[in-house]
Amino acid sequence: MEMKKRINLELRNRKPAEVKELVLDNCRSDDGKITGLTADFENLEFLSMINVNLLSVSNLPKLNKLRKLELSDNRISGGLEALAEKCPSLTHLNLSGNKIKDLSTLDPLKKLPSLNSVDLFNCEVTMLMDYRESVLELLPQLTYLDGFDADDQEAPDSDPEGLDDDLDDEDEDEEGEEDEDDEEEDCDEDGVVDEGLDDEDDDDEGAEEEEDDDDEDEDDDDSEDEVVDDAAPGQKRKRDVEDDGEEEEEEDDE
Repeated sequence: MEMKKRINLELRNRKPAEVKELVLDNCRSDDGKITGLTADFENLEFLSMINVNLLSVSNLPKLNKLRKLELSDNRISGGLEALAEKCPSLTHLNLSGNKIKDLSTLDPLKKLPSLNSVDLFNCEVTMLMDYRESVLELLPQLTYLDGFDADDQEAPDSDPEGLDDDLDDEDEDEEGEEDEDDEEEDCDEDGVVDEGLDDEDDDDEGAEEEEDDDDEDEDDDDSEDEVVDDAAPGQKRKRDVEDDGEEEEEEDDE
């Protein structure tokens, strides 16, 4: 993927000024130069361009707040003056795996007073006699060279001044907001489900009440039938008595 397209992808609908961390590793540079990166990324603090086939950093825009720059596994052999001019706040610089051969190539880095750590692993310059002592003398502001200080004490994993912590906090805040949104959605869904269950319960109760009413109506009908049946024999006896009376009257008349 070309560097311009990768930058647009990494923006993720944000404005350049809102971006603090930009990772462009393994994309393709244009003729070994930086393309698509502009001074609009004014709040950028971390920039990674590992293995993008860079030959030069001359096209790097002015990035006053940039503190950590990853340029390992490229083909940079010089032109570091651009870093001193355009990244005055730089504290960490990784040039491992580049084509740096001479100490003089590092001379422009003197102009970066905040520069705390430089990595030059797998660069030819590391093969020079008294390499470490020479670099630390050339760049006295350094605390760590290739991950170790002048006393061979290893650098801590985290970056100074809490750069990684700040970036992690931002990620956690975004994740927290997403979790809150998910919880709200779950609550809404639960509410809908609960309402649906309540409605079903109400329907079931209503159906049970109707069945009870039907049973009561059937019981009333049965009671009425019993009353009618009980009354029928009495009415029959009354008719029999009346019939007997009529027969006696006929005999008297004769």
